[in-house]
Order: sequence, then C-alpha cells, then structure tokens
Amino acid sequence: MIRILVADDHAIVRRGLVWVLDAHEDLQVVAEADSPEAARDRARRGDVDVVLLDLQFTTSRLRGSAVIPDLRAVEDPPAVVVLTTYDNDQDVLEAMEAGASGYLLKDSSPEELATAVRRAALGSRVVDERVRSRLDPTGPEALSEREREVLLLVAAGRTNAQIAAEMFLSQATVKTHLVHVFDKLGAGSRTDAVARARARGILRPDG
Repeated sequence: MIRILVADDHAIVRRGLVWVLDAHEDLQVVAEADSPEAARDRARRGDVDVVLLDLQFTTSRLRGSAVIPDLRAVEDPPAVVVLTTYDNDQDVLEAMEAGASGYLLKDSSPEELATAVRRAALGSRVVDERVRSRLDPTGPEALSEREREVLLLVAAGRTNAQIAAEMFLSQATVKTHLVHVFDKLGAGSRTDAVARARARGILRPDG
C-alpha cells in the first residue's frame, strides 16, 4: 500500500484527489494538509510514502517548493510530486532543485496521476509529458551548446548570478537553460546534473 499526503489549499481539490487515489487498491490517502507548513509537520510522522504538493497556497506566505527540502530531510523521506497548474520553466526548476521527484499538471488524467504516484514511490522521476516535450523537443540527451556552456559553469561552482554575468544573460534565461539540462539528463540537482553529464561524456571528468 502506497501512503499519500495530499497538500493543497483548496478543500474541493483535496477531496477530488482523495476520491481518485483511494479508488485504487494499492493507493491510500492517509492525510491532508492545507498549507506547506502543515504538510511538513505531518510528513515528520514518517508514515507517508508520497506527498502530492501544490506550489501556491493562499493559506501561507510560503510556496510549496520552499518545504520540499524539509520533506526530503525527514527520516525515511517521502517522494515529493508537485501537482500544480503552473508549468513555467522557473517553477519546474525551483521544484527540481529543491528535491521534487516529479512535476505534474492538475489537468492530468486520474490514471496518469495514479501511475505517477506509483513511479515516484519506487524512486523514479516523473515529469508531465507536456512539460517534458516543451523542454526537450529534440531528444533526451541532446544538450544545446548554450546548455552545455551553462553546465560547464555550474561544474566550476558558479552561481546562477555569476553565470548570467559571465554569459551576458538574464538570470531567468540561465534558469531556463538549467531546466532543460535537468530534464534532458534526468537530474534532480545541480550536483547530480554535473555527475550525470560527466558519466555520459558530455563533460570531461575534470570539466
């Protein structure tokens, strides 16, 4: 049985998700939260396998992505799947850098949602196909020259602000390039992206 925590500030949305997920014999919503703080506190009990987390909460000043590191830091941490209406590159990168295992849009079908929860619980990374296809129109590992340049500077320890200054780009553009890099490499963090790129020969071991 996969135990799920649903975190969303809209009671109707939570009820709908409970109805959809509990219809499956292997899925069970064990808790609900109406704020990021409540989700974080509830997850600390250690009896949750997957957290479905919205990004925007009217009940809190915090964005959902702000508590992902806390959710991932608990003993026996749950997988975190962002479930939101927002699909812009900055939101995707913010969630991925924070440690999310997945990113889905709220108009996903019930079966897509159930499958994503199962995959996340097994440790797989799940990204909505519409987001993935927009970020990666030419192939799963085909980094553009710009993306490789950004990754090289990440490997050298540069911050986004430093990369933007060196490449004469806006920080928003740097973040967009990093979203593409993360998705193409299947990486969950900057360090992971560099390690995967080196393992695949995209970057030299010392590059």
